[in-house]
Amino acid sequence: MPPGKTITPSPQPVPPGVEYHRVLEGEKRQIGRGVLAIFLLVGGLFASIQLFYLLAVWIEGFFRTEQGELTPLTLGAGMAATAMLIPWSMLIQRWLYGVPGPSLHSVASRFRFDLFGRAMIAIIPLFVIALAITEYLDPRATAVWSHGDIIAFFVVVVLLVPLQSAGEEYGLRGLVFRIAGSWAHGRWASLILGTVVSGAVFSVIHTAADPWWNVFYVVFSLSASFMTWRTGGIEYAVVMHAVVNVMTFTYWFILNADLADRFDRSAGTVTPALLIPSALAMITIAAIVWLRTRHTGPATTPSARSRTPEAVRES
Repeated sequence: MPPGKTITPSPQPVPPGVEYHRVLEGEKRQIGRGVLAIFLLVGGLFASIQLFYLLAVWIEGFFRTEQGELTPLTLGAGMAATAMLIPWSMLIQRWLYGVPGPSLHSVASRFRFDLFGRAMIAIIPLFVIALAITEYLDPRATAVWSHGDIIAFFVVVVLLVPLQSAGEEYGLRGLVFRIAGSWAHGRWASLILGTVVSGAVFSVIHTAADPWWNVFYVVFSLSASFMTWRTGGIEYAVVMHAVVNVMTFTYWFILNADLADRFDRSAGTVTPALLIPSALAMITIAAIVWLRTRHTGPATTPSARSRTPEAVRES
């Protein structure tokens, strides 16, 4: 090797024949490394949100006199900041575990658009109905929206909320699910621990004082983790998260909802009946995934044989 040059270690190959949440599992549990990774993930999220928010407020200072209220620009800043979890999660996995970032997409190390399309067909109708029932059961406070704000909010939601939802899923059902799953060596212990820890971090990030909101987060986390495990990737979880968020905002636009009231997570703001329709939709989607995979089992990374040139020629 010529003097003065260093060689960057090549990434470790994704282990063959393992389920999605066990890709980071090794002989050692590396709990300290995992805690550091989760700390970096969450810390990076909040730092990014704060930075993007301050930038949005600074920009708005040039043309908006009232400060402190939620605006399309500040909402978009939060969405864009959360979307940064996609590359940040991949970087953390590559840096601390040596596993290529694209493996976070799925066991195939790519985003499977065919599965993504099937997920949309199954999930969108269910949540259109579930959220319609929710809005009908509890007419909430309304506000006067300007014509410009409605258009601006709609553009922000359609373009950035799906990316925000994907960012959370890559970070939580992707990286954290794998990190916590690597702390246990048994198949079921790994799955349970990964599900519990990723769900706990998800709840902490959203910080709701109302107990029913936390029930909602638990059901969401369990459903998303289950689908990620069975399908071997985050496509279904991303679609469910994005559809819930985009459709929720869409109903708010239609109804001229008071956003301050809708974002309130304090105790007593939600009744069980309002969360039941969405919870049932999530459970239904998880059941559909189970039925589709009941004969094949959870998807796993390609076996060592499937990666050989001979296997490629035979396929």
